[in-house]
Amino acid sequence: MDFDTLDHQLIHALRVDGRAGYREIGTVLGVSDQTVARRYRKLRERAGLRVVVLPNPIVLGHQTWTIRLRTTPDAAVAVARSLALRRDTSWVNLTSGGTEITCSVRVPGGADWESLLLERLPRTPRLGPVTAHCLIHQFAGGATGPDTRDRALSPEQIAALAPERFPGSPRLTDADQPLLDALAHDGRAGHTELAAVTGWPESTVRRRLRDLLGTRTVFSDVETDPGALGFRGRVVLWLSVAPSRLAAVGAALATHEEVVFAAATTGPTNVTATVICPDMAGFYRYLTERIGSLDGVERAESAPLMRHVKQFGAVR
Repeated sequence: MDFDTLDHQLIHALRVDGRAGYREIGTVLGVSDQTVARRYRKLRERAGLRVVVLPNPIVLGHQTWTIRLRTTPDAAVAVARSLALRRDTSWVNLTSGGTEITCSVRVPGGADWESLLLERLPRTPRLGPVTAHCLIHQFAGGATGPDTRDRALSPEQIAALAPERFPGSPRLTDADQPLLDALAHDGRAGHTELAAVTGWPESTVRRRLRDLLGTRTVFSDVETDPGALGFRGRVVLWLSVAPSRLAAVGAALATHEEVVFAAATTGPTNVTATVICPDMAGFYRYLTERIGSLDGVERAESAPLMRHVKQFGAVR
């Protein structure tokens, strides 16, 4: 696909503020709002672009778990789709040639994580070993903000688009669920549409969104099809890192433009990362030159990412 500088600037702008208006983005990029709208539609159609707004597990104090499930190839897609339909999963991937599923599950603080994680797994005799790793610190990706691939905008442009932040800690309530469900499908849904979904006046929708976004209780993120943007070497890494070097390795991973997600976890491998490269030859260079040079990395396990069944938002 042929994507130019303006396309990449628009993607970066949406990572900075997923709900920024076309006119606001156009002013920063030096183009008309009609041009921004036209490019946005093109990216949606050709690169799978979608903005979603999700609860922020870091601010809300939720636990995040990464689950690894082994299954037979003929059952993998059905099990992955079943997991993808759950509200509490934020991404679901098929890896290792379609014989392993990895997914991320959010668990509210104080909830019974064992029943939420394990008792609600799909029931099938073709499901093999299941391991659960609790994320204990996130270095890159998701609620931590745009990753280092986003270099299309200047610091001045980023500052002009950065959403307003203010102190406060609104808590999510049951009344917010229709709003959250709608934003998980389309983070750029209009206030009129959100008012219809929630039954609230538009003024209430505006005020509630402002409070939730301004305090980072929810955050916006951008989904794209990495393959359409030229990244065909997609791999999940599991690293064993010496505890004394854990923070340093995590900080280094957060600076790597190949890394779209990285976190410290419990378990025999204590760091997980999602890496995207132009191809597998590029991943080989990344693994040998960048991961291999990190002091403290004792072992690396890698699994090619075959398919995103779910990225961040609700299943389309």
